[in-house]
Amino acid sequence: MTVVGNPRSWSCQWLPILILLLGTDHGPGVEGVTHYKAGDPVILYVNKVGPYHNPQETYHYYQLPVCCPEKIRHKSLSLGEVLDGDRMAESLYEIRFRENVEKRILCHMQLSSAQVEQLRQAIEELYYFEFVVDDLPIRGFVGYMEESGFLPHSHKIGLWTHLDFHLEFHGDRIIFANVSVRDVKPHSLDGLRPDEFLGLTHTYSVRWSETSVERRSDRRRGDDGFFPRTLEIHWLSIINSMVLVFLLVGFVAVILMRVLRNDLARYNLDEEMTSAGSGDDFDQGDNGWKIIHTDVFRFPPYRGLLCAVLGVGAQFLALGTGIIVMALLGMFNVHRHGAINSAAILLYALTCCISGYVSSHFYRQIGGERWVWNIILTTSLFSVPFFLTWSVVNSVHWANGSTQALPATTILLLLTVWLLVGFPLTVIGGIFGKNNASPFDAPCRTKNIAREIPPQPWYKSTGIHMTVGGFLPFRYPPFIPVLSLSSS
Repeated sequence: MTVVGNPRSWSCQWLPILILLLGTDHGPGVEGVTHYKAGDPVILYVNKVGPYHNPQETYHYYQLPVCCPEKIRHKSLSLGEVLDGDRMAESLYEIRFRENVEKRILCHMQLSSAQVEQLRQAIEELYYFEFVVDDLPIRGFVGYMEESGFLPHSHKIGLWTHLDFHLEFHGDRIIFANVSVRDVKPHSLDGLRPDEFLGLTHTYSVRWSETSVERRSDRRRGDDGFFPRTLEIHWLSIINSMVLVFLLVGFVAVILMRVLRNDLARYNLDEEMTSAGSGDDFDQGDNGWKIIHTDVFRFPPYRGLLCAVLGVGAQFLALGTGIIVMALLGMFNVHRHGAINSAAILLYALTCCISGYVSSHFYRQIGGERWVWNIILTTSLFSVPFFLTWSVVNSVHWANGSTQALPATTILLLLTVWLLVGFPLTVIGGIFGKNNASPFDAPCRTKNIAREIPPQPWYKSTGIHMTVGGFLPFRYPPFIPVLSLSSS
């Protein structure tokens, strides 16, 4: 591939545009709260629906037979919101700031038997809906299902046709939003004949109340209670595990350094200073890995793949560290959809220079010559398999009409980010890494002829090691290997 012009200036020219495309509507650290006056309209966006026990399976709200405007107007979303499966559209709900509404009619509907069956299936699968008011998510269930008894067995399906919205404000800002059906009786969907139409009247109420909470982040309830908490942070356990890991790593490192320092110093002696002057005689007192000490620093046959894996790993380490640091600094608004997704995409593009530098630097150190091929392998080692896997998953979502399927414009935007930012930065980092590389200085000498290793039994093969080693991270409590060290 031939790059026209200076790749550094070319990528920097497009970088501000891509940052604007990737960025959310509000900057980091800003809550993005809109200021209202009494009587100002508050837009309620309908977003998505999906089964409660599988939040990753989402569909557009208007795919259900619900009250829908004649012309659907969608909200402009950021990249992170699109990746999160959001598809916000304006609703028929008329809400004004600090104005209560008592049972206002939303729409009248005549549902066919097929539409009723669609609603029945959604309710049986525990579909929830998500609305958005001033970037605050509001979630509730589409309907009501009751099953009781074995003999006789009862199965009742009901649709919520009335919603009570509860909004709290402080001054001219909305702090909290919720929806309730506590005092509402569901409309039964049972006993409908195949040729019969069902008439429904959807209504809603709005209740405003003032709160002393000044910021949304100070509120400890809201959308946290709808989905079950599958991930709880136990700080004491985390600190205990970290201290234990650091102590074990420190002890092992100290012991290994003391042992290896003596061994490497002995191995670096000239052959004339050994007892017999022969490398074979010199190794007679060794056992285990020390027998091949003259081979462990030999350059691998697939050095390009090794360097590419090392570079991509360094990039993801920097990416994860950057996300954690930004989160600790409060740069992500918890009420802003997809802020972390947008930041992850942008950081991945910007940290491509790290993968190019680390991979090319180490590749040149171990005597690699095809550094251009190494850069191409580094930039495609993760992106190409990920793109192929994502293509299959996205096709399945698209075939089923899920909002998790990315639109064509978003796909083109991600490809543009990779082509205009990610790949040029990988090339730039690779050039710097190649130019700054120095010859590899092994701790001990390496023989020109590799020592012959006898064939190993089947339980010591590479496949068995990979299979058994993959189970260890999932073992609980953590498996701590016991190292038997010997200075002989």
